Amino acid sequence: MTSQEQHASASHGAAGTARTMRAIVQDAYGSAEVLRMARIPRPTPAENEVLIRVRAAGLDRGTWHLTTGTPYLLRVVFGIRRPRNRVPGRDLAGTVVGVGAGVERFRVGEEVFGIGLGSFAEYAVAREEKIARKPETLTFEQAAAVSISGLTALQGLRDVGRIQRGQKVLILGASGGVGSFAVQLAKAFGTEVTGVCSTTKLDLVRSLGADHVLDYTRDDFANGTHRYDLILDIAGNPALSRLRRALMPTGTAVIVGGEDGGKWTGSIDRQYRALALSLFTRQRLTFVVSKEAGDLETLAGLLEAGKVTPSIDMSFPLDQVPEAMRYFDAGRARGKVAITV
Repeated sequence: MTSQEQHASASHGAAGTARTMRAIVQDAYGSAEVLRMARIPRPTPAENEVLIRVRAAGLDRGTWHLTTGTPYLLRVVFGIRRPRNRVPGRDLAGTVVGVGAGVERFRVGEEVFGIGLGSFAEYAVAREEKIARKPETLTFEQAAAVSISGLTALQGLRDVGRIQRGQKVLILGASGGVGSFAVQLAKAFGTEVTGVCSTTKLDLVRSLGADHVLDYTRDDFANGTHRYDLILDIAGNPALSRLRRALMPTGTAVIVGGEDGGKWTGSIDRQYRALALSLFTRQRLTFVVSKEAGDLETLAGLLEAGKVTPSIDMSFPLDQVPEAMRYFDAGRARGKVAITV
């Protein structure tokens, strides 16, 4: 090969690298072992989409479900035999590097956070309505941990739970991703908050602002000692009868997720049983399906005002996403787990 040919080959290689990116991919459903690092083409923003240089991503329970493909009902939407989107991850924070046709709210160079497609990568696309400007007070890791968990907590309390100042609120799973936001949001709404978690996480829940904490290994929230106006049950397994015993006669219980329904339907059975039971009682038993657009600006305002602060337990670099998934799956996380890119 001549020197001119070598230069041309090197230039072509550099150009090819510039059009690709590092990303975590999965070609099958499964545990952390199905995740691997690869170099793949960069995404291109379509109409009303923004291309983001990812600085950090968040790991949430939904991403875990989509990686494992459980409950199996999810595969009807996301791919029967393998995930249609090879790159996992949805929460993100980073810098806008490109905009598609029709985008009006964001420009190249702005720092944003929100929900995108395939955030466990150097670049990801997001719909314009699913991102917001990153508060200057937050690091990229903090901002990346906000969107899905924060929106679920906010909408579960405010929209579904109809939270009101002065109420007594019980949060089951208060030390997790959604729970860590729910405790702070419930306090911001002016309520008396009781958080339920494991022994090793009691100090975290207190630091988030909970007025009272219960250790689920020793304390029974449904023993009749206290009753609550609103219960947010985050991925819990208590029987509906136990939730009712802990509720005021006209109280509301909101179910967020759940891991007790088996591999086929997950928590759907329990959620719809709750709705059906509500027809025969003055208590409201319901569940939340969070909306990904419309409330990010509200969360940004609360973050900037210092009323809510993301609780980051651990950060893992992009090439250690499998380790992050194992850590998350083991239930050791106190608050959120972030991925740095």
